[in-house]
Amino acid sequence: IAKALGYKVLDAPAKEVGWAPVYLKDHTIPGLPEQMTALHWHQQMFEIPKEAKLLFSSDLVKNQGFLLGDNVVGLQFHFEPEEDNLREIAINDSEYAEENNALHQTADEIIKHGVPKENKQIMVTILNFITKKD
Repeated sequence: IAKALGYKVLDAPAKEVGWAPVYLKDHTIPGLPEQMTALHWHQQMFEIPKEAKLLFSSDLVKNQGFLLGDNVVGLQFHFEPEEDNLREIAINDSEYAEENNALHQTADEIIKHGVPKENKQIMVTILNFITKKD
C-alpha cells in the first residue's frame, strides 16, 4: 500500500520472524488492546504515508502498521493466520526463519507457540472499523 502511494519500502533495522509484541500507537480504531502478539515474517519495512497515522510499532521496527483515513490499514505483520496456515508458512519457509532472525525463533518454536486466540477478534475489530460495521 505504501509503495502504491509513492512511499519507500526499505530494509528494516532488524529481520523479524516469529511471534513478538506490537504496540498500539493510535487509538482511532476503538477496541484494540495496547499490546498484541503478532506473527512477524519480514526483513523490510515501509515508510508511513504522510497522510497516515502510525498505528503499530514493535520493539525492533517502528513502522509496523498505519491507518490512512478511516478505511485503509497497512500492516507489516500478521493477525490472520490460522493454525494450518502457520504450520505451512513455518515449514515451507523454515530456512528464512532461521537466518539472521533478530527474534531468534526456529520454525518449530513458531509452530509450538500457536496462534493467540485474541488475534482473530483483533482482525475482526480492524475489518469492522474499515468497513463501518459494528
